[in-house]
Amino acid sequence: MRRVTIEAASGGMRLDVLLAASVPDISRSAAQKLLSGGFVTAPDGAPVQKSRLVSEGEVFFVDLPDPEATAAVPQDIPLDVVYEDGDVIVVNKPRGMVVHPAPGHADGTLVNALLHHCGDSLSGIGGELRPGIVHRIDKDTSGLIIAAKNDFAHASLSAQLSDRSLSRIYEAVVCGSLRDDSGVIDAPIGRHPTDRKRQAVTDRNSRPARTRYEVIGRYNGYTHVRCILETGRTHQIRVHMAYIGHPLLGDLVYGRKKPEKGLSGQCLHAKTLKFIHPRTGEKIVLDTELPEYFTDVLRRLGNEL
Repeated sequence: MRRVTIEAASGGMRLDVLLAASVPDISRSAAQKLLSGGFVTAPDGAPVQKSRLVSEGEVFFVDLPDPEATAAVPQDIPLDVVYEDGDVIVVNKPRGMVVHPAPGHADGTLVNALLHHCGDSLSGIGGELRPGIVHRIDKDTSGLIIAAKNDFAHASLSAQLSDRSLSRIYEAVVCGSLRDDSGVIDAPIGRHPTDRKRQAVTDRNSRPARTRYEVIGRYNGYTHVRCILETGRTHQIRVHMAYIGHPLLGDLVYGRKKPEKGLSGQCLHAKTLKFIHPRTGEKIVLDTELPEYFTDVLRRLGNEL
């Protein structure tokens, strides 16, 4: 269940019409069902009637039921497999690919591709929608992601995430010129207080978060950085870099609101992955080349100097 807040911008409108106009993907009939079911309340907690005419400035709370999950299906989607054995598989995910099915992305995801590639050999710990998935990276972030082929490997890799023996190193281009050549951002991250799709640095309902960064190159108004995750919070690098005043280039959620350098998503690549093999105990270090979209950005920035 998730809660959204709506405010009437003008008076005289029926509440069901206001809901349909204010909440994405909610039809008027769906709004009426929410109202009939008592899922829409006034600030005092009292349910409100669907036929009620609202006044300008009135605030209402809407409890939206979570969408029902359906099992992911195998799809023959090409994968750039960097490492694979009987326990784990590491894929270099392209920019634009969603990791697992979710509302608005029912298929075409990394999970759909893994189910086709691996067959039944994926850990079931993640459930039907996230089989084998140990960690995730955002749709518009490219780079290395690891999945487990059995529950033994999944448990081991999850423990490594917790004790930091599984290391993830990213490269990014951020806006502005960082003052220091290296540093640590130690600031807790939790759900944004008013926008549930975003994260924020906050002391409320948050978890500790640490990101180390190192400057790789400086350009006119931008900086190429390496970011090492010491924790793994949702959108951590994007939130932390924006928090210190240097949002990622192309990040329209946490940064500048207009596309720059041809990017409409963050310039962020999961370049290096280090982990202890769950079965052999061997230290595995995997690295990738920067993808073409990233090197094109650096080339353009270099030409500006």
